[in-house]
Amino acid sequence: MITIKGENMQTKQILFLSILFVITCSLIVGCASTAKKDESNSALTAGRVKKEIEKGKTLQFDILKIFGSPNIVTKNRDNDEVWNYNKMAYESVYGSDSGWLIFWGGSRAMSSTTTKSFDLIIIFDKNDVVKDYSIISASF
Repeated sequence: MITIKGENMQTKQILFLSILFVITCSLIVGCASTAKKDESNSALTAGRVKKEIEKGKTLQFDILKIFGSPNIVTKNRDNDEVWNYNKMAYESVYGSDSGWLIFWGGSRAMSSTTTKSFDLIIIFDKNDVVKDYSIISASF
């Protein structure tokens, strides 16, 4: 505990609690996150698509609420509106393979990168109802 000569016990307690309060506030502020998670992009999974989209029933408004704004909006040959959603993910792993090989004079660096792509294409009819949709998923 902090010792202050000539001060009474109540002043010491106030000083200690003030220091404790400042440290606690610093920890809380330091751990706070201001980054906003993009919920619409994280909802873009094959399971969620199959659960939420029903051909002939789901409206454009519902799609906007679930997945957010599309990446691309176009028209097809039949003049139907087509929405494209795309999500890309990159995963990199780095390391080294040393273990017992170090005794034989070597080790080697290792790295691996995986790219995952998920595309959702939704076709709407003239009444803004889902006419058809397709999912394209790739990993390389």
